[in-house]
Amino acid sequence: MRRLLFRIVLALAALLGLAFGADWLFPLPPAPQYSPLVLATDGTVLHAYLNPTQKWRMKTELPEITPALQTAIIEKEDRYFRYHLGINPLAMVQAAGRNLFGHGRTTGASTITMQVARLLEPKERTLGNKLREMLRALQLEAHYSKAEILQLYLNLVPYGGNIEGVKSAALLYFQQPPDYLSLAQTVTLAIIPNRPGGLVLGRHNAEITRERNRWLHYFGREKLFPAQDIADALLEPLVAQRHPAPTLAPHLARRLVLAQPGTALIHSSLRPATQAKAEDLARNYVRRLATLGISQAAVLVVNNRTHAVEAYVGSVDFQDAGALGQVDGVRAVRSPGSTLKPLLYGLAFDRGLVTPKTVLPDVPTNFQGFRPENFDKHCQGEVTMERALTYSLNIPAVRVLSEVGVDKFTNTLRQADFRQVARDAPRLGLSTILGGCGATLEELTGLYSALANGGRWQELELKTKQDKVEIAADATELGKKPTGATQPKNPFLIFNSKFLISEAAAYLLTDILAQRTRPDLPLDAAASRHLPRIAWKTGTSYGRRDAWSIGYNQQYTIGVWVGNFNGQGSPALTGADVASPLLFNLFNALAYNGKSEWFTPPASLDFRLVCAETGLVPGENCPNQLLDYYLPGASGSQRCQHLREVLLSADGQYSYCRACAPTSGYRRELFPNLRPEVLAFREVHGLPARRLPPHNPACRLVRGADAAGAVGPDAAPLLAITSPAAHAEYVLSATEKQQLLLSCAAASEVRQVYWYVNDQFLQAAPATGRVFFRPPPGEVKISCADDHGRTVEVRVLVREL
Repeated sequence: MRRLLFRIVLALAALLGLAFGADWLFPLPPAPQYSPLVLATDGTVLHAYLNPTQKWRMKTELPEITPALQTAIIEKEDRYFRYHLGINPLAMVQAAGRNLFGHGRTTGASTITMQVARLLEPKERTLGNKLREMLRALQLEAHYSKAEILQLYLNLVPYGGNIEGVKSAALLYFQQPPDYLSLAQTVTLAIIPNRPGGLVLGRHNAEITRERNRWLHYFGREKLFPAQDIADALLEPLVAQRHPAPTLAPHLARRLVLAQPGTALIHSSLRPATQAKAEDLARNYVRRLATLGISQAAVLVVNNRTHAVEAYVGSVDFQDAGALGQVDGVRAVRSPGSTLKPLLYGLAFDRGLVTPKTVLPDVPTNFQGFRPENFDKHCQGEVTMERALTYSLNIPAVRVLSEVGVDKFTNTLRQADFRQVARDAPRLGLSTILGGCGATLEELTGLYSALANGGRWQELELKTKQDKVEIAADATELGKKPTGATQPKNPFLIFNSKFLISEAAAYLLTDILAQRTRPDLPLDAAASRHLPRIAWKTGTSYGRRDAWSIGYNQQYTIGVWVGNFNGQGSPALTGADVASPLLFNLFNALAYNGKSEWFTPPASLDFRLVCAETGLVPGENCPNQLLDYYLPGASGSQRCQHLREVLLSADGQYSYCRACAPTSGYRRELFPNLRPEVLAFREVHGLPARRLPPHNPACRLVRGADAAGAVGPDAAPLLAITSPAAHAEYVLSATEKQQLLLSCAAASEVRQVYWYVNDQFLQAAPATGRVFFRPPPGEVKISCADDHGRTVEVRVLVREL
């Protein structure tokens, strides 16, 4: 007995060794190549692609294999599937008897596992290949659970043409995933794999219906389904035809598939209803703009709570080759126009440079050779910071950027993952704030989403972070133990979060951008019965090539770009007139009945009284005051000096300084303390501007900074050359009589200035006068002196052609 037991154990060990050796020498064939599917957050298919062999082979997940589908397939194909080890010996004996003696239908006794082996390695049907299938079946049973084998079978069964797998058939013929099919539809898909060429849905529906009903009667007799379900299924008509594969969000789908090659199921962050609505609105809206020479738009919808992208429209028609529809407008680098201004003012808030009521100059200004203009080519003299933002004025924005610093501004954009700005940062200058850089709709929408989140920027989520899902009911029924893992409550993971600006600064920007008295409010929107409550900013690039409108409330941030992918401009292409109407349509469609919650001021924000003339802390001569927000500990505390006391002669003909004022016979009077450039602007445009009388000619003291103080957060020079620009290069024609303009900005007490070229006197002129002269070629030194002894100079390079 011991020898016998030893021999048995030895034989089993040899058999196991042989099995492991064969398994190592002849490994299982590679996994099937599936059609890449991009799924929405609810699991519905947004976009499907053919697999590398040009077949529709969509992967069916275990939760999609319903009990009805399991029962129908197993009962029809292999009723002992759950009990055998890949080969059914009894079925093989019965099949051999029928085939040998000619009794009944000729069969091959293939189990579901054997069919999987054949589908993984298609071969001609011969006795030798049949034996190989049996060995592969044993190998499959050793490697996979029954649930996984059934899943493989349902992913590989043929349905005619290039359609394979029950999920492909369900989507392409019934436009439903397998777990949404009725009993009649489920049985229909269960009977076709035996005759995929003879039973083609859409062509042989009548024959398929008869075969389906025959099997339904059989299932009813076997009591596999409730009688009422069988009766309802028998009455259900078969309405099936071939439908195109889903093609929503083609740009995002291509982006995700290219980023994850070989992945069968990609779970995106999109919501199908939101995506479909955004695509329809963008397509219909751009269709109406065709007569204006505008052919494209892009839309991005972001959930502010999860930072998940819920709609991604790269173009209005992916198939429109004439309008370059395959270009992804969400990721295309374009000029952002004025859309970066909110971030700039947010940085200025945090650095204490401005508050909403701070008054800024809006006059023609030369910033070291850069002369910006407002969009409408007009200046307003002086404006508050909030008006400068709501009216998107360029000159005040450039002035604030010069105070904040281009490096500080571009570094903040780098933190918000502005990739083109990061690459071009060393070459960027003051024009950056006016669109002189590259940005994408994705970057800009993420930036505004940060404003909606109190200044906290976080990378946008295009995919959900899927964990393993518990499949207890189906897996247990199929003989597989449940994993115990559950779906996470929040499928979006928070990471890479950073604050760009403070929460207080973000609230101030929101409060300003939500104002509706502004020029970029479309006329039809102003008359609309339902104007969405949002904070938004528009932008228009140089040459009117790009129109932007980006807005947010507590629920969504939506970015809109309108234009042409070939870069062609259009006179009608402005953010206010073209992009904002689509933005409002999107908010009304997606959040019409949304919550009416709005942003509340943070505790780090407070009120204070400021002078209405300057927005600074009131001084001694500030009777007109108003409330303004400020950031305690950050906002500046400079006292207002918009009026200053001046000593005048009794007749008002001369002014005195404290050094030359007589002991009596003079009077005190308040004069406006305007910046020199503002004073010059007012005089040139005929606006009220009161200059100081000439200084006491008997005074021999050259006045310095005491003569006239600058007002505002940044001290302005009392004398500055506004033309020509310092260190600029001028090319003049040698044959034409071209001349160079000389002009300056001087303090209010200055009446006359004196111009010098290369230290040689040129001529005297009024403080606001314009002088023209022909400069010599080469490096030229130009100096200007005022009647108070102040001097300033610039150097330029002149070339003649």
